[in-house]
Amino acid sequence: MSDAQAWQDRYAGALMNTFGPPKLTLERGKGAHVWDTDGNEYVDLLGGIAVNSLGHAHPALVSAVTGQFETLGHISNFFASEPQIRLAEKLLELLSPSTGPVEGRVFFANSGAEANEAAFKLTRRTGRTHVVAAAGGFHGRTMGALALTSKEAYRTPFEPLPGDVTFVPYGDADALAAAVTDETAAVLLEPMQGEAGVVVPPAGYLAAAREIATRHGALLWLDEVQTGIGRTGHWFAHETSGVTPDLVTVAKGLAGGFPIGACIALGEAGALLQPGNHGTTFGGNPVACAAALAVIDTIESDDLLAHVTELGRALRAGLAADPRVTEVRGEGLLIGLDLSAEASADVTAAALRHGFIINNPTPQRIRLAPPLVLTREDADAFIAAWPAILDDAMGEAP
Repeated sequence: MSDAQAWQDRYAGALMNTFGPPKLTLERGKGAHVWDTDGNEYVDLLGGIAVNSLGHAHPALVSAVTGQFETLGHISNFFASEPQIRLAEKLLELLSPSTGPVEGRVFFANSGAEANEAAFKLTRRTGRTHVVAAAGGFHGRTMGALALTSKEAYRTPFEPLPGDVTFVPYGDADALAAAVTDETAAVLLEPMQGEAGVVVPPAGYLAAAREIATRHGALLWLDEVQTGIGRTGHWFAHETSGVTPDLVTVAKGLAGGFPIGACIALGEAGALLQPGNHGTTFGGNPVACAAALAVIDTIESDDLLAHVTELGRALRAGLAADPRVTEVRGEGLLIGLDLSAEASADVTAAALRHGFIINNPTPQRIRLAPPLVLTREDADAFIAAWPAILDDAMGEAP
C-alpha cells in the first residue's frame, strides 16, 4: 500500500465525511508548488481556494507568525494588541476612496462565514430584517450565512433557516430594484461570484445597487471574502465600480492561510454594533493580525497588484486559445473557464495527472485562484499543458 492510500484510509477512519475523500494528502509546499506524501510535485493553481496569497512557506509570513508567537499569542478581546489595531487601521485605509479617508469600524472574526455572520447581525441593528441577496451567491455554511446563500442543495437539509431573505438574479438591476423596499435592511452582493464559477456582473451593476440601497435607506453589503486583498489586481474588486459600500466582508486571502475574517462597517454603519451585541474568542488575535499585516506589506512592497493584473491577462488569453474553452471570465488571478460539453469530463483529475491543482465549482466550469506570487514560468507551463489536460480528460490519446 502506498503512503497516499494509507493516509486516505486513516482520513476516512478519523474525520467526518463532510468533504468526501480528499484528492491528495499534501505534505509540504513552497511558493506555488506543493508535494504529496508520495513525493509528487504539483503547481497549486487553487491556492487553498483563494487563501494562500503568498503561496506556501513565504518567508515574510513565516517570520511574522513565529515572531508574534514569541512575544504575544492569544490574549482575548478583553485586551487590545498592536497588530489588531494596526490591521484595522490598514483595512480602513485600503477602503478609502481617492477623495479621502473613510470613517469606519472593523470586527475581526476567524473566517468568511463568521465575518458574514457579524455583518448579518449588524444589519438587524437597523431595526429592519429584510435582506436581498443574489441567486448563485455563496456566503458560508453557518446557519446565518447559509440563510443568505441561495443554493438549494446547501440549504434544504438545514431548513428552516433565519428568514426574511429574498433572492434575485445576479446582475439584474431591474430585479434588484423590484425586490428592495423601505423595509429592506441590506442588499448583499459579491462583486464577482466565485463559487458560481467566477461570474462577473454587467458594467454599472454595483453602481445601480448602491443607488437602489441608498434610495430605500438600506445598507449595501459587499462580500469580498473571495475577491478581496489583491485577488483581482485591486485591493478590493469593487474599486473599479467607484462605489462606496456600507459593509465589506473579507477573509480568505487576508492572512495568507492563517484563519481570519473581518467585517468592515463604513460611515454610520460602524456604530451599529455596540458592547454585548457580538463577540468572539479568537477573532483579532495578535498572531492572525500579524500574519495579515505581513500579507498586505508584501503585496505592497513586491508590487503584486501589478503582477496579478499582468499575469491574469496572460493566463486568460492563453487558456482561451483552446477551442474547447467557450468563455473566460474574471480579473487578476480569479479566473473562470467554461468548457464545451464534450470537454467537461473530470478535468480536475486530468490536471492532477499533469501536475496542476485546479477546481471545478460546477461540472462545466473551471476556477483558478492561484497564489498571487505565481510565477510567469508556472503560468506558461500550465498554458502549454492545457490542451493535453483537456485531451486526457476526454480520453483522447496525445
